[in-house]
Amino acid sequence: METVVFLIPLFLLLGAASLGLLALLKTRGLKVPDRLVGYLAISGPVLAFLCSFALFRNVGHDRFVADGWNWVLAGDSWVPVRFMVDQLTCVMLLVVTGIGTLIHVYSTGYMKGDGGYIRFFSFLNLFMFFMLVLVLADNFLMLFVGWEGVGLCSYLLIGFWYDRMFTATMSTAQAGMKAFIVNRIGDAGFVLGMLLIYRTAGTLSFHELRQFVAANPEVFLEGSGFFGVSLATAIGLLLLLGATGKSAQIPLFVWLPDAMAGPTPVSALIHAATMVTAGVYVVGRMNFLFALSPTAMIVVSTIGALTAFFAGTIAMTQNDIKKVLAYSTVSQLGYMFVAVGLGAVSVAVFHLVTHAFFKACLFLGSGSVIHAMHHEQDMRKMGGLRKKMPITCATMTVSAIAMAGIPPLSGFFSKDEILWKAFDNDLGHGWFLWILGMAAAFCTAIYMGRLIFMTFAGSCRADEHTKAHLHESPRSMTGVLTVLAIGAALVGFLNVPHFLGGHGAFSAFVDHAVNPEVHAHHEAKFAAEASLAVMSVMVAVVGLLVAWRFYVKDPTLPAQVVDKHQDIYELVHDKYRVDEFYDRSVTQPLVRLAEGTLFKVIDRKLIDDTINGLAGVFRWLGARLASTQTGAARTYVAVMIVGLLLVILSLFT
Repeated sequence: METVVFLIPLFLLLGAASLGLLALLKTRGLKVPDRLVGYLAISGPVLAFLCSFALFRNVGHDRFVADGWNWVLAGDSWVPVRFMVDQLTCVMLLVVTGIGTLIHVYSTGYMKGDGGYIRFFSFLNLFMFFMLVLVLADNFLMLFVGWEGVGLCSYLLIGFWYDRMFTATMSTAQAGMKAFIVNRIGDAGFVLGMLLIYRTAGTLSFHELRQFVAANPEVFLEGSGFFGVSLATAIGLLLLLGATGKSAQIPLFVWLPDAMAGPTPVSALIHAATMVTAGVYVVGRMNFLFALSPTAMIVVSTIGALTAFFAGTIAMTQNDIKKVLAYSTVSQLGYMFVAVGLGAVSVAVFHLVTHAFFKACLFLGSGSVIHAMHHEQDMRKMGGLRKKMPITCATMTVSAIAMAGIPPLSGFFSKDEILWKAFDNDLGHGWFLWILGMAAAFCTAIYMGRLIFMTFAGSCRADEHTKAHLHESPRSMTGVLTVLAIGAALVGFLNVPHFLGGHGAFSAFVDHAVNPEVHAHHEAKFAAEASLAVMSVMVAVVGLLVAWRFYVKDPTLPAQVVDKHQDIYELVHDKYRVDEFYDRSVTQPLVRLAEGTLFKVIDRKLIDDTINGLAGVFRWLGARLASTQTGAARTYVAVMIVGLLLVILSLFT
């Protein structure tokens, strides 16, 4: 099976390289058919998915390690290229390769005719390669290769249309750069966390670190020197900083909405199945280390709950269909952080899986709508599309209801389990997490209902030209939407909770890798869990009814509410002006420091003036010496003789 493990990322790397070569040859005049590019682009993800499924079928209760070669010498030991496969890895592999394959198929129709068609698929294959390296990695250094690789590819894909404007003040290239820089801030914390782990345990291997922590927990409970907190807390918070960057949590969430500058399939791949889940994966993988620090776990779960509610309120006020989905992603990732912060890693991963299906469907569905609307993304100019786009409407509606948490669709099972874990925990702040989680669920139902009703219900508000050309997307796109909608409807049954007569099969499977003792100590509280589930469903239903009341029955109500609460609305619509705050408090001071001190004083005055002054001195000396060049041979001979005499005199003195 070692060969199969290495083949999974290799297929994607070969695809990226071959497509990159074709793109280069096309610039030299070679004609490359789009059909050939499509087949080549899809083959890598398909083969990787088949290999991942084979691993899933053969994984036992123990981890499986595929050894490669020695890579980096650290002290007296080597850091190897080594991949690890366990239950958590298998789930992540199936999500990344499965959803990734569907997005590649969808992209063959969506990107058809684009001038960068080959380049796009080369970047997309490379993105998946790095994500697979990340989830397969056996140690932090290998994981960091994938971690940085997905960051690089996100920059390339978000800024894919680098010659276009994303907003009136930001180009797509700038949006890509913003994502890259914000992630570097988080990565600084991640690197410090890695170094602190190596200094403490002497290893970067996940398995060896787990064994070290189990044998020496007291080492991580000692003071770290970082503000008096324990080593476990310091490491946990540093890793969390990296996770907030990748998974767009407070305070580093600002890059994700601007990632909408890229093509819609990129948004689906980044937001549904790959990059944004990396932070959740790392915190879940390091659950055994976070468990030593209640402080770190409280911080993780609190940040998740605040982010879920914060982003949910913003999503309710956005008019760009992709921006609504972007902030909904930030909010749903917050739920996952609540779960991993409570130690319920399998529950977080289950929500990751269900989210991958319904969010990919929603993003690709929005792409189908944008494609039909001639690149219009403002929902205020849509409406009435259900008749012209019945498949897109049906699939997006199923996914929206699933995300809202209506049973028996998948979002109900995963979100309800997170809310239950928030309510029933021993960290002392469960009531706070549960209230914010329920409030975020209410927001989710409202903005999902608002999106569906504004896009597909009522009459079309587009211009006459757009109305005349409205049409359903090609089968390469609608087929993918159908598969994803079916997944969004049914995948929840993989983890039916105990209070509904199930056995939590998915959680039991993942817990074998990350938290094997959980189910051994399962305590049945069926009545309480069932009551909370009913409450969460009622909240979701009320939210959908509010959206229907505002955007279908009486569409004048939103304007009336906005008029009464103009200041609050503008604050939320402007994303609480967090970007403006960062601009005033971080960006502008740094620019002033760079221009006023580093450039004008140090660069121009100190460095440039010193160099120019020295040049002036030598220029003056050169001019003086040049005056001695008279052209008279007698003068030159006399100078030579004087010079020889001085040399001889120096030798004998």
